[in-house]
Amino acid sequence: MNKPVENNTPLKKRLYEIVFEADTRAGQLFDASLLILILLSIFIVMLESMSQIRAAYLRELRILEWIITGIFTVEYFTRIWLVKRPLGYILSFYGIIDLLAILPTFLSLFFTVGHSLMVIKALRLLRIFRILKLSQYTKAGRFLLNAIWSNREKIGIFFVFIITLTTIVGTMMYLIEGEENGFTDIPTSIYWAIVTLTTVGYGDISPVTGLGKFFASVVMILGYAIIAVPTGIVTASLIVKGSTNTQVCSNCFYDKHDDDAHFCKRCGNSLND
Repeated sequence: MNKPVENNTPLKKRLYEIVFEADTRAGQLFDASLLILILLSIFIVMLESMSQIRAAYLRELRILEWIITGIFTVEYFTRIWLVKRPLGYILSFYGIIDLLAILPTFLSLFFTVGHSLMVIKALRLLRIFRILKLSQYTKAGRFLLNAIWSNREKIGIFFVFIITLTTIVGTMMYLIEGEENGFTDIPTSIYWAIVTLTTVGYGDISPVTGLGKFFASVVMILGYAIIAVPTGIVTASLIVKGSTNTQVCSNCFYDKHDDDAHFCKRCGNSLND
């Protein structure tokens, strides 16, 4: 095993704080700039998918695409240079996403399936998860995540209840309306139950008989009450205290540390290296 490269030079330490963390003003500006580039690159992908825009401004869009890809490429290799375990970063979730952010543009040099690569380019949007570590978003974000995680059993039971309820409602509507009124089978009726219970109401399937309409009305009213349940569960747990620490461990890339943490809670590596 290769010996980890120590991140102890002043330049690398400073760059590490800027690139991987958002505790400093420079780090926040870096993340904000990266966020703008990510959104701009997604906007370019959207424009390129429009035939009229592509026909008129393809050259300009490609130039912008290469400029953004160049910046992402420099950032990607800078991250590899800064971390102690480059392979660990490359194979990490964020490392793979960062690679996918630059790969499609370079592949377009060798393949003529540019439109197919647009789907991969859209994965750049996943990089926003990294940027959302900005300190002004961290506290609120961790409040919400802690609330959802602490109530995972309640939310899980709620979803089981919803699945059971929609199955029962769909089956009953199938028996009430029947195939002649559009409810051709139980799965189709369950689809109608889900659409109705969530108050989406596509209208592609609707009851015809009086009993069916009455039953549908009950399901619609029930839907409003059910939607409030998960919201209430999560809201009740938002009083959990969150953390605003955005430090990333340079050894294992763990980033959920307490505000007063000096060592990584996963691997024990010093967070001040």
